[in-house]
Amino acid sequence: MGFVLHHEPALKNPDMIIGWPGIGNVGIITVETLRQAVQAEELGEIEPWDFFYPNKVTIKGGIITEMGFPGSKFYFKRLATRDLLFFIGEEQPATRESAYAEGKRAYEMANLVLDVAEKFSCRRIYTSGAAIALTHHALEPRVWAVANKKELLSELRKYDNSILMSEQEGRGNQGSITGLNGLVIGAAKRRGMNGICLMGEIPDYLSRMPFPYPRASQAVLDTLAKILGLNIAHHPLQDMIIQMEAVIDTVYQQFPPEIRERLEQRKFVTPAKQEAISEEDEQWFKEHIDEFFNNKDKGV
Repeated sequence: MGFVLHHEPALKNPDMIIGWPGIGNVGIITVETLRQAVQAEELGEIEPWDFFYPNKVTIKGGIITEMGFPGSKFYFKRLATRDLLFFIGEEQPATRESAYAEGKRAYEMANLVLDVAEKFSCRRIYTSGAAIALTHHALEPRVWAVANKKELLSELRKYDNSILMSEQEGRGNQGSITGLNGLVIGAAKRRGMNGICLMGEIPDYLSRMPFPYPRASQAVLDTLAKILGLNIAHHPLQDMIIQMEAVIDTVYQQFPPEIRERLEQRKFVTPAKQEAISEEDEQWFKEHIDEFFNNKDKGV
């Protein structure tokens, strides 16, 4: 078990940007868009054998020639102002008990990613994901930020559309991040490495839907580009946003009137007054949204 590097470029204290699939695929879309924008080159990969089962086989001439596994690849790019490393995993090593990465395999993968980061003397680790919020899809998503060291917080407060997760009203200065996005920056802290997680807001009523939410990815990408001092063209992401907004609006109009009425009220709440999701609201929307989609699946 380990990682394989195809070559070892001379990089000067790069930043590493990490993405895995998750709610709305916010993180992986963010990182993949940035990787493509800077035209990063493939560097290597984590060997899949101890983390995943095969998800396909290749057949040639009626004979199985190889098994395919989810990819877990590293990329690099040397820029004029800074060097970058990327890690993009097509799947998180989840357990049967949870849809999120946890336990021994998740911790081993997190540390393999950080082994590569240390090998190239990375100065900072970034992860990205979704923040489930009491917001509306017509509103601009904000970016919730978490750091693994106190001295990073003042920097994160400088960006207009970002808010510290722990300072969200109603959270009592606490919070949690599920899966590898949180695990990696926690493991980075144990190694003395700086780590930041940036999470784009996704409305709670969209978080269970099986499609991406690129507006949140756009928000995270904008903040990440500012931090890194990059000028990124968003044309592919903008096209995806337009396509998904049409899909979301179609689904939204099919919600029962009592659900839409409650959701429409969110348009008139200023971002500063948005609160964390209460257990009561979470349960109400879960029951009603799940009931709606279950009935749709049954053709009711």
